[in-house]
Amino acid sequence: MQLSRFTDLGLRALMRLAVSGDAEERVTVKLIARQVNASENYVAKAVSRLSELGYVQSHRGRTGGIFLTESGRSTTVGTIVRALEGDTEVIECLGDNPCPLASACRLRKLLAEAQAAFYRELDQYTLADLVDRRTVELLHLPVFPAVALVNE
Repeated sequence: MQLSRFTDLGLRALMRLAVSGDAEERVTVKLIARQVNASENYVAKAVSRLSELGYVQSHRGRTGGIFLTESGRSTTVGTIVRALEGDTEVIECLGDNPCPLASACRLRKLLAEAQAAFYRELDQYTLADLVDRRTVELLHLPVFPAVALVNE
């Protein structure tokens, strides 16, 4: 299973925000795009969706920026990926061009079970589990004492 580029950028943006010092630091889409090596336009779309989902909050203006919400901090990675990917099957069996084997095929059920196992594994982790001091170093960020990082 391969995640979409959209989900990848959403997770990168959330990981970047997870190491921020909350309101102590101004984080913009432009900054995130530069730090995660991605297009500003694509990051903006991902951040917009994350905001709709309640995982990030943004404030406009000169002192504005993007902040991770409490929901974003506490939600599992599996829940975030499900929300960004949508509720789709791994393969399309019955769409516009239905598979002639669909009525006798076991592959669809097997892949659905594998996808469920994938999400169950991701449900064991939050954003805090994805970032540590090395993440901060790679992003060239100052370390804020208030930011609790795992694996220190």
